[in-house]
Amino acid sequence: MEERETEGVSTRIKKAILRIETARKITQFCCFLLFNAVIFGLGPWPVLLPIIGTLGIPQKTVGEAFGALQLMLFELMIPWLALASFILTATIVSRSLCGWACPFGFVQDLLGYVKRRHLQVSPRTHNPMTKVKYAVLAATLFISVTLSISLATGTGQSYRQALGVFAKAPFNALSPADTLFAILPRIIFDVRYAIPTLLETPDASGTVINGLSSVPLLLWVRFAIMIGIIVLAVYIPRSWCRYFCPNGALMGFLSRFGFLGLKRDPVKCTKATCRSCVEICPTLVPILDLPWEKFNHPECIYCLKCVDACSTKAIKPKFP
Repeated sequence: MEERETEGVSTRIKKAILRIETARKITQFCCFLLFNAVIFGLGPWPVLLPIIGTLGIPQKTVGEAFGALQLMLFELMIPWLALASFILTATIVSRSLCGWACPFGFVQDLLGYVKRRHLQVSPRTHNPMTKVKYAVLAATLFISVTLSISLATGTGQSYRQALGVFAKAPFNALSPADTLFAILPRIIFDVRYAIPTLLETPDASGTVINGLSSVPLLLWVRFAIMIGIIVLAVYIPRSWCRYFCPNGALMGFLSRFGFLGLKRDPVKCTKATCRSCVEICPTLVPILDLPWEKFNHPECIYCLKCVDACSTKAIKPKFP
């Protein structure tokens, strides 16, 4: 009996280690360290990737293509490199970087472990909400492109002044990833070095209150957005990717023509009695309603949880 129990435990451990989800988490963690490896002395690389990172730290290892696109338009440059990053990545590996390499996606996955049971979003709510990220993408590109054209024609200085901090990178000015990875660490370091000075100040409490009252409104808005997205990610897995990410919207549009996809074996699939793949999908891709030969759904981040969940191994990646 003990031998059987030992075999059962070892089998479960072996299956857990060999799961795709385990490999994905290791890859996400390694990418997170690599993309922030400047803290280990590794210098920046001339590489742009379609991931949500930050423009707030110039000493990054890998650049953020969407932020670079906005910045290049602001500086009156044609963003060939940023566009090439989006097109090549989407064509070759579709949206898989969203599921395997994006730093903010990794943070959301970690937040998903806070609660075992998550809120179930109905299709009636989910379907229109997925369009929000396309609206964010359209608004960002509209501001960046129109400002770039007006500056190039010499008539955009008043437009630039009216936009203020939103001129250089409209999306990144409110991006929760920028706030989390750049603004928050900077504030923590500033507070850390300011504590000794505050302790020596006779009226330290008054100094703190005056400091808080002078904080710009935009900073409070950024923190409110970041906290809201973090809380939402705890209750709804990958909620930022589902509904708000403009990077994911652009990648989702381009990945329709990508080589990488998924296929479902109709002989092995027991869709009449099983919906495990649909239930475990973090972005609510209607897998069972899509063509079985190959599908490239714009919401799919290729986390391959459906492959792990399928008891009959009916779902597999397909390339090309």
